[in-house]
Amino acid sequence: IGICGELGADLELTELFLAMGVDELSVSPVSVLPLRQKIRQTDVGACREKELQKWLGTGGGTDYQTINAMLEGLIGGVPHQLANLANASALLYQELEDLNWAGFYLMKDGKLVLGPFQGRTACIEIPVGKGVCGTAALLDEVQLVKDVHSFPGHIACDSASNSEIVVPIHWKGQVVGVLDIDSPSLGRFTKEDRIGLEAFVRILEREWRGE
Repeated sequence: IGICGELGADLELTELFLAMGVDELSVSPVSVLPLRQKIRQTDVGACREKELQKWLGTGGGTDYQTINAMLEGLIGGVPHQLANLANASALLYQELEDLNWAGFYLMKDGKLVLGPFQGRTACIEIPVGKGVCGTAALLDEVQLVKDVHSFPGHIACDSASNSEIVVPIHWKGQVVGVLDIDSPSLGRFTKEDRIGLEAFVRILEREWRGE
């Protein structure tokens, strides 16, 4: 494992693992989340994160393979749906860059109702067919919007949001909610994000409990 020499760090990542009491052979994408949290608390956290990405064979764009493996490790076999969604939103908010909101709206009585999320306070109810979330639910299609201000009927829950991606969630063949992610930057989300987040949602669907 390389040394972060360009930042003046004098410990290899292997030594950092040892200092934390972690066996590097046991570190995997599933178990790396708490390790990343510890690394980011160090003075050379950004450097350690870079080295960790190299060690895992990641880097260069968003590493959805690792993020989705983390999700499986967090929620697999856990029978508490709201807790699973809370952890899922926290995972996305801390692992994806340049976000101001990440969370869920859940279908209830024909409306999308605010669920677990990370970010600023949000709209509590969204009618199906209205705004980006409502359109995703109505059409049962991913909505990747590079400029929300040009989206017909956009609901501005947070005026700081400029781009958005919404992925429908299914259970027993029905749309039961949506994953909603916002960014303050125009054009933040790409085809890569769409593919990665659709896989993320499929993991949630496998653990869905209809609560």
